[in-house]
Amino acid sequence: MTYPPVNGLQLYGGRAARLSLHQGTVSVEPTGEHHRLMAAWAGGWSGTYAPAMTNVQDRYQQVSNGFDAAVRAVTPDKWEAQSPCEQWRARDVVAHVVAGHRGVIAGVRGGESRPLGPDEDPRRAWEEASRAIDEITGDPEAVAKEIDGPVGRMPAGQIIGRFVTMDLLVHTWDLARAVGADERLDEDSVRHAYEALKPMDAMIRQPNVFGPKLETPPGADLQTEFLYFLGRRA
Repeated sequence: MTYPPVNGLQLYGGRAARLSLHQGTVSVEPTGEHHRLMAAWAGGWSGTYAPAMTNVQDRYQQVSNGFDAAVRAVTPDKWEAQSPCEQWRARDVVAHVVAGHRGVIAGVRGGESRPLGPDEDPRRAWEEASRAIDEITGDPEAVAKEIDGPVGRMPAGQIIGRFVTMDLLVHTWDLARAVGADERLDEDSVRHAYEALKPMDAMIRQPNVFGPKLETPPGADLQTEFLYFLGRRA
């Protein structure tokens, strides 16, 4: 499956990389440039955003609680609301997050991963996927298991800590903005993500990663500065 290009983090989708969710793996068919970018990105997070394995669950819970609140705020008439991501509605944002979660879950536990179906309840799908990732992050054997990820085989805990949690943080704001929910992100998570991304400013402007950064308004708080850095007008 493929995702439309968006002004946001593209871990598993977009025109430069195609997501393959099957036979218990999260695999990517990237262009050479995308693969080099993601490999450098993974290395760049090793000392900043990526937490120690003992903290993976705490970090994931901090961020997933915010996304969960945004999902719960979606009323039936809001699933088709336009998100800040071009070509994505609110449902598409959740579908993207669920697909990424399901890929990791299948990689760790086995079985076949699948995208969100047209008749599936996105809220229930998110709750099930989030609960499973939380369980995985609390299991030392599960987080240590090597699975296929965006840049090759890595321990599941590293994929969750470096990629899944970052993706979830950014899309929490996207979903909240789309449906009129509380847009406040966890400040500690924002700080860690921003510190990890700032040194890679030029690198992350590649196609299908982040769009051009915007000029931050005077007196902006940390979250606003972070979002403008990612090309989002908060």
